[in-house]
Amino acid sequence: MIDLPTDLPADLVPLSWLVGVWEGTGVIDYEAAGHRYAGEFAHRVSFSHDGGDYLNYSATAWMSSGDGPGVQLVAETGYWRLARPLGDADAGPGLLPALSPAPPRTVDDVEALRVAEGGFEIEAAIVHSDGISELYLGHVTGPRIDLATDAVVRPSGAKHYAAATRLYGLVDGHLLWAWDIAALGTELRSHASARLAKAD
Repeated sequence: MIDLPTDLPADLVPLSWLVGVWEGTGVIDYEAAGHRYAGEFAHRVSFSHDGGDYLNYSATAWMSSGDGPGVQLVAETGYWRLARPLGDADAGPGLLPALSPAPPRTVDDVEALRVAEGGFEIEAAIVHSDGISELYLGHVTGPRIDLATDAVVRPSGAKHYAAATRLYGLVDGHLLWAWDIAALGTELRSHASARLAKAD
């Protein structure tokens, strides 16, 4: 059963099942450049909102350690939203204010964004603590999200990272996800997955 927050803007209803803090464990299994990276990690993911038409996203992960907190892996932060054309009633780019007042968006406004396959197109902008930025485009259909990178930007000193896909789903009250990457000279392949439970 999905508990829907009652204070969400209409644009966030298709993503409402993500809202909250999720914690659990996952596995890394990736081979590249003659090395095999494998192990278990602890993972904490947060989706929150502050009244805007987007979800705030943050995630941290630590390699599992039997006698301590473990080694922190790259952390992430970003924003997830439904894809829709922006107009004069929307602020931006930058700090530019809206040119006209925006009437509250309704369920009918959101339904107009539904695609023929039944879900909604979404965008997720994610920045890693090592400086890599990803723009994902994808779909949310019920409690399932499929994302693929449209752009990856990395600093000159970053390790090679070319593309990624992510899959999120709500299964038996748990948030399951899988992340495939093309990195360190390899083609796109399985990288990590996790099973997370809603934190109290």
